[in-house]
Amino acid sequence: MTDETNKTLFILNGPPYGTEHSYNGFRLAIRMIRRDEQEVKIFLMGDAAPCAKGGQKVPDGYYNLEHMLKMVKRRDGEVGVCGSCMDARGIDETELANGAHRSGMEELTDWTIWADKVIVF
Repeated sequence: MTDETNKTLFILNGPPYGTEHSYNGFRLAIRMIRRDEQEVKIFLMGDAAPCAKGGQKVPDGYYNLEHMLKMVKRRDGEVGVCGSCMDARGIDETELANGAHRSGMEELTDWTIWADKVIVF
């Protein structure tokens, strides 16, 4: 067993609702970040950009990606959202949920170099 931290980058591309790709990506990220010696970063791009929109209201008993994003942030994970993907979908930075920030390809490049593993959903 090593004392080294494991660093995982999740790149999510799927829409927040309608498919479960982004949901499953968040589920795995949350499970990983709850374990010792795990660092997690999530990058939302393409149709996943709306996953970070604040004020999501879903039916009772249905998953809420905004709440899942906040779970990642509470464990010191980072969530970046592709800025050009936000612009294409009419999402302003002020609409992002607490814990997410506008990002871009430069940060995605840095995070990819930082990561031991990159998982794409």
